[in-house]
Amino acid sequence: MYAVIKTGGKQYRIAAGQKLKIEQIPADIGQEITLDQVLSVGEGEQIKVGAPVVAGAVVKATVLAQGRHDKVKIFKMRRRKHYQKRQGHRQNYTEIRIESISA
Repeated sequence: MYAVIKTGGKQYRIAAGQKLKIEQIPADIGQEITLDQVLSVGEGEQIKVGAPVVAGAVVKATVLAQGRHDKVKIFKMRRRKHYQKRQGHRQNYTEIRIESISA
């Protein structure tokens, strides 16, 4: 069984037992969370598509870690104008493990 969920402005195709890094959510490590923005659920040839979400569908997940991704370096330059700008960014994430999908 698989599902397509929406969290943090992004969509993910997930299955039970899968580990996933999503946008940071306020939860403690080891805490069980529920994701109710389920856009579609499928198993084999059968698929349920919501409008916009599947009614009654819930995904349960466990929080494994909170962390930060690798640094992304941003460098802007205008040649012959004596302009250079260096900047970096590290995005926060929450790592979760999908426990169950119910439709």
